[in-house]
Amino acid sequence: MHMRSDAIKRGPARAPHRSLLKADGITDEELKRPLVAVFNSHNDIIPGHNNLDKIAEAVKAGIYMAGGVPFELSTIGVCDGIAMNHDGMHYSLVSREVIADSLECAVQGHAFDALVCIPNCDKIVPGMLLGALRVNIPTVFVSGGPMLAGKQPGGCGPTTDLNTLFDGAAAVQNGSMTEDELKYYEDTACPTCGSCSGMFTANSMNCLTEALGIALPGNGTIPAVYSERIRLAKHAGMKAMELLERGVCARDIVSAAAVHNAMACDMAFGGSTNTVLHLTAIAREAGCAIDLDDWEAASEATPHLVKLQPSGPRPLSDLYEVGGVGVVLDELNRLGRIDRRAVTCMGVMGEYLDQRAARGLRADGEVCRTCDNPFSPTGALKVLHGNLAPDGAIVKKSAVDPAMLTHTGPARVFGSEEAACEVINTGGIVAGDVVVIRYEGPRGGPGMREMLTPTSSIVGRGLGASVALITDGRFSGATKGPAVGHVSPEAAAGGPIALVEEGDLVTVDIEGGVLALHVDDAELERRRVAWRAPAPKHDHGVLAKYAKLVSSADKGAYVS
Repeated sequence: MHMRSDAIKRGPARAPHRSLLKADGITDEELKRPLVAVFNSHNDIIPGHNNLDKIAEAVKAGIYMAGGVPFELSTIGVCDGIAMNHDGMHYSLVSREVIADSLECAVQGHAFDALVCIPNCDKIVPGMLLGALRVNIPTVFVSGGPMLAGKQPGGCGPTTDLNTLFDGAAAVQNGSMTEDELKYYEDTACPTCGSCSGMFTANSMNCLTEALGIALPGNGTIPAVYSERIRLAKHAGMKAMELLERGVCARDIVSAAAVHNAMACDMAFGGSTNTVLHLTAIAREAGCAIDLDDWEAASEATPHLVKLQPSGPRPLSDLYEVGGVGVVLDELNRLGRIDRRAVTCMGVMGEYLDQRAARGLRADGEVCRTCDNPFSPTGALKVLHGNLAPDGAIVKKSAVDPAMLTHTGPARVFGSEEAACEVINTGGIVAGDVVVIRYEGPRGGPGMREMLTPTSSIVGRGLGASVALITDGRFSGATKGPAVGHVSPEAAAGGPIALVEEGDLVTVDIEGGVLALHVDDAELERRRVAWRAPAPKHDHGVLAKYAKLVSSADKGAYVS
């Protein structure tokens, strides 16, 4: 087998390279084997990542058992929950590009033959996917897995998660929850390591790696604390060696067919709106670009089959118990919504699904509904257009109270998340309002902060069924309610959201796919002529560089 690593191992001219590898303890026998990068995002602060040392050891064991030599490399990560609602959130989406760059540098700089990526949380999964597509070598993903959900006092009632805390903080402010009650949830809502327990961004992306075919079955749903996760990691190491032997690389797997399957799966299980941002950027890197029209087509053609937190009461572990992502793929396959030609790490998608069908595997009908009894005949995410969002916006329709699927109200306009939170938390927002938070987009933020705190404050104050929120920023996967994000063009680019004035009537029509500002064209043009772009919020460091290079949200907020 010809190996990329021969460039650092073969011939007299590579004696210095071999000597450096021998300084790592590598033997002559190992130098004859493939060198496999184990790209790990382990750290001590992110709960979804502090168990990744154990995952890496299992991956390395699998690589060694299959005849390869593993080398562990590291990258950064940002916990969106800890970064929320302060300056740190500016850096979350930016970290996606840093992770992609670091993978490309480390893998190319050392001429690795194959790659196993170990992410878990929000931006780390897409960051590694972007980097893996750039280097385009045999690649398998294995995440750290989701945490188990918390429990109510006495163990009865719906499970709890991080979202319980964000909603609870607002509930304490308005007097509907005591600080002692909040303290109980603080101590119990995140009971284990792992990515947060609902179908939030991290778990959505880890499930989508299965739909893309670049991760083994179970990657998205096996709980972090289960020994099954360690066995999966060993098999991921073995699978990377198998793909190397077969010559199957990352771009062979993440193809147009795979992206189609991931979009359909996302619509069926109601993933985070962040998946639209990430998968759009991933498809572009893979050479099969998609846009919001493609997302809308996927939504119209795909039934909504799974309602997990925050759209419903169930944690992700309930989907694991009934068969995981595979049962969603099974149902979509029966409906003809899966491109069976897609190459996966398990083989051709159609053959893999036929094997599942032969074993009688099927959705349970409750956690994952069948295609003839969906929660909705259309997908869980909805694209909106209109004079307020000419290039589109996105909302998680499945997490919206039916009373708010169509809403018209006066705009309450804020130039930052902090300004909006101050008014929301002091009772300045009332039923019927439309909260507009702008200059929080990819460029204007910069970094397109998540607006979980204002949306949770609205819900916690009992306004989730009477107040809408729109922003050129984005939302946590934990956000619920009529929260419309990714409004494009963003305010910093002179998009119409920059022209909204206090009291303007705004319509959010989720069923109709419309986001409309009730101001005539002549008045909008007058405002446009008078508008002046604000000075950049950051004039140095990574945020300043990011603001100069980043694309709009509808294009995936990619940096090139």
